[in-house]
Amino acid sequence: MHTQRQGITLFTAILALIATLVIIQLWLVTAALDGLLSGEVGVALPGAIASFVLFLANGGLLLHALRFDRRLQRGRSHGER
Repeated sequence: MHTQRQGITLFTAILALIATLVIIQLWLVTAALDGLLSGEVGVALPGAIASFVLFLANGGLLLHALRFDRRLQRGRSHGER
C-alpha cells in the first residue's frame, strides 16, 4: 500500500509538470507565430527549437510515468506490497 501511495504521488506530480510544460510550449508557439506574422523572422527558429526541447522533455516524463506504472502493476499482480 505504501508503494501505491508513492506511485500515485509521483504520477500526479509528473502529470502536473507535463501540464505546465505543455502550457509553456503553447505560449512559445503563440509567441513565435505572433513574431512571424509581425515580420520578426528571427523569433520563429528559437521558439521552434525551445518547443521541440519541451516536447522531448514531455515525452521522457510520460515514458517514465508509464514505466513506473507498469512496474507497480506487475508488483501488485505478483502479490508484492
